[in-house]
Order: sequence, then structure tokens, then C-alpha cells
Amino acid sequence: MPPDKYFQQALRDDPNNAVLIERVFIFDLSEGKVASAEDYAERVLSFNSQHRMARFVLGLRDVRLKRFVKARENFKKAAYTPIGELTATLLTAWTYAAQGNQAQAFSTLDKLDRNESLENFKSYHGALIADYLGANIRADSFYKKAYSQAGNSLRVVQAYGNYLERNGRKDEARKVYEQFLATAEKNPLVRQALTNLDKGSTPASFVKTPEAGISEALFSVASALSDDQGLEVALAYAQLALSVNGDRNINLTLLGDIYESMSSYQRSIEAYDAIDKTSVLKPNAELEVAVNLQRLEKKDEAKARLKALVASDPKDYDALVTLGNLYRNNEEFAAAADSYNAAIALLDKPDRDNWTVYYYRGIAFERTKQWDKAETDFRKALQFEPDQPMVLNYLGYSMVDKNINLPEAIAMVRKAVELKPNDGYIVDSLGWAHFRLGEYEEAVKQLERAVELKPADPVIADHLGDAYWRVGRQLEARFQWQHAKDNKPEPEDLARIEKKLKEGLAAEPPVTPAQGATSGNNG
Repeated sequence: MPPDKYFQQALRDDPNNAVLIERVFIFDLSEGKVASAEDYAERVLSFNSQHRMARFVLGLRDVRLKRFVKARENFKKAAYTPIGELTATLLTAWTYAAQGNQAQAFSTLDKLDRNESLENFKSYHGALIADYLGANIRADSFYKKAYSQAGNSLRVVQAYGNYLERNGRKDEARKVYEQFLATAEKNPLVRQALTNLDKGSTPASFVKTPEAGISEALFSVASALSDDQGLEVALAYAQLALSVNGDRNINLTLLGDIYESMSSYQRSIEAYDAIDKTSVLKPNAELEVAVNLQRLEKKDEAKARLKALVASDPKDYDALVTLGNLYRNNEEFAAAADSYNAAIALLDKPDRDNWTVYYYRGIAFERTKQWDKAETDFRKALQFEPDQPMVLNYLGYSMVDKNINLPEAIAMVRKAVELKPNDGYIVDSLGWAHFRLGEYEEAVKQLERAVELKPADPVIADHLGDAYWRVGRQLEARFQWQHAKDNKPEPEDLARIEKKLKEGLAAEPPVTPAQGATSGNNG
């Protein structure tokens, strides 16, 4: 039974149960069922008059009904925690803006002065409110301050550039956009703003209504909470932001991101799918949908989404790389290499940001037995990122495996271990390198630690079994081989492990790299 049905049934059996009422309220709010949440919010307040989210839900209902005084009363009663005070202050200021009361709006925002960490919220929303009310001198001051405090914030850049454009200061707007794009070259929203500026068009106001301002306030808070510690609260705020008539597409993008961070991949897909098809945010949303479909083991659907995206724009670098990653994760390495080839062909001048595509293509080449091409790509990736442990490990391990330039190879693997000492796959590589060099005692030492770090990996257990056998610990070797067999190794590995269990280790030990060390699963 779905959770909502379960709670509703439980409430029918026990209609006055305060715990159940609150759970249904929070569940409905998190699901975006705001109308239902409003009904339950009334019941929640009957036994907990200070419930913060219930107060915000009912306050926002009051805003929609133009009951601003009552809305402010609800917001005030929610302002007893730092996050509650921030939210209540921003929402209250916007209710005054809705009534055209400039003095009260700004005096309300002054309450944020008590906490320096909230200064950027005051500057940004002060700018938006002043802009909405036509107080350009004050807006100009607030925008400049917000930009100086958070010039790397997408929303600040969008709003400030928008304001400058509408006030005939297009050269300044261009500078704001270009400075942002210098470090976020592909951001579609700022790129669109710059394109429209070049066309000579004047944009509509960034925040057209107080309701949109309130939605932006809730988006601001939800964005600030989007970490592991605050995801549940961020989800509630994001749903509230969507419930108010604001920037729907940016709010849906945030909602999709939050669900993705919570590993709720189907819900994330639903949020991204709801973004308007004409939005510049849609291509990135399609990428995220494909990644989430892959996580849900819906590989064919993921592939279809990405192929459609590439078909609609063959020069979409990110889509091509993501398609390559999907093929690589599905062990379709030739197709992966083709996708990476197409992506790399789009690069006029590859730079540090592109190291991963060379690393991934190197994996695809290595797995299709094109070692010369693979080595070239791995070394290219290291030119851009000399201390990248995954590349160092893969290249070093492969060279050990192929008995190529062993001093350089083992130095690479050692460096990778220094950089990521608790990565079981990389520690396994070092152990196996020592094994290949005939340094069996050191191999045992490293491989025992790798097994501690990755106890369920069949290949690492298999490696440790081989090392044990070489140092004369045959009983322990058979135990590790049995452990490897029990952990579902690849078919070819299984046959070899079963042979060792029967006959012991052959004179020339076969080599099977550990999965994490060779498949590029870090990407």
C-alpha cells in the first residue's frame, strides 16, 4: 500500500491521532499536494500552534486570498528558528510590497541585519522588491551590493542583468553576463539572456508580481538548504515555491535536483519531465532524466532519451558524453568510444574541464583492446589533471598488467593510493602490482587492506587468494577464492576461480583487474 493510502487508512481508524495528522500533512506537502496540506495544516495547529511549516502553508493561502494581515500573523508565528525567521522575514516583506508599502517592506528586511550570514538574502530580495516597486535608486544600491556579495549566484546575475537591460545600461548588463559565463560557459539561462541582449530585445521584469517574488524567496531558501542535512526541509520549501505563481521551470529544476539528491529517481524524472519543452532548461533536464532512468535500470529508455537529444542537436557535447557514459556503464565499449569521439570532435581547444572525456574514451579503447589509443587518452587526461587518482590508477594498473615500464607504472599506482588511501579498488591495484612483480608478501599486505575496504568485491578476494597461495597460505587462499565465488563474479572469472578451488594456482597466474579499477565507474 502506498504511504499516503496507509496514512489515510490509519487516520480513518484513529481520526484524532496527532502524530498521524502531522505525518499526513508533511507527506502531502512533500508530494506537492498543497491543497490537501492546507486542510491538514489547520488540524496540525489545533494541537501544535507553533508548527512552522503549517504556519507557512496557511500564510501562503492567505497571500493567494489577498489576506495580507492574516498572512503576516501566520508568518510571524513561524519565525522562532533561524530558518523560520529568514523565511518569515522574506515572505512578510513581499506581502508589504504587494500592498505597495515600501517603508514597511524595507524595515522588515532590516531584521536580517542581526545575522551577517543572511546579508545576501536581504540585498537580493531588497533589490527585487525595490525594482518591483519602481524605487530605482534603492534598487540600484541593493543590486550592486547583492552582486558584490554573490556575483557567482545565477539568480543574482540574472536579476541584475535584467535590471540593467531594462534601464538602458546594456553594456553593463553584457559585462555582468560575460563575467558569469567566463566560469560557467554553458549556463543556458545566462547564455539566453546574452543572446537576447545581442538581438536588441528588452526583457520583461525578472519578478513581475509579488507572488513571483514570494516564490523566488522560497526558492532562495530551498536552494540554501539543498545539502544532505536539509534535503527534507528543502523539498517542502521547493514544493511551496511551486505552489505560488513564479518561475515554474527553475523551481521544477530545483525540485528534480532535490529528488535526485535523495535518490528518489522516479520523482526526479517526473519533475524534470514537467519542465516546459520550450525552456532552455529542458535539454539539461533530459540529460538528468536519462541518468536517472539508467539508475533505475531502465537502460533502453535512457538510451532512447539521449539518442533523441543528440538527434535534435548533434553538437550537444554534454548529451554525447552522457550517451557515451551510458554505453560504457552498459559495457557497450565500441559504441561508447563512438560517442566520445563525436564529443571530442566538437572541442576547438580541449582544456582541464575535458579531462574526463579523454579518461572515459581511454577506458572504452582499453576494453576494446586498442591499447595505443587508450594510453594516449589516459596521458592526455593526466596532462589536464596530473593528480587525478582514477586516471593514475587505471593507467598504472594497465601498464603493470601488460608488463610495460613497470617503475613508472607502480609509481602511478602508489601516487593514486596516496591521493585516495581508502579506495579499495585503488589499494587492490597496488597489491596486484606487487603480485605481478613477484613481491608476494607486500601484495598480501595491500590486498588484505583492499578486502577490508571492499569486502564484497569478488575480484579483490580472488586477488588476495592468489597472493595467499604464493606465500604458502593455501587454506586461506581457498577461503578467499570461495568468498570470491560466493559474490557473483563474472562468468569467465567464475570458471577460473572454480578451477583454482579444485587444482590450486597455476604457475602463471591469470590477471583480472578489479572492476572499480578498470571500468571507470567513478564517472
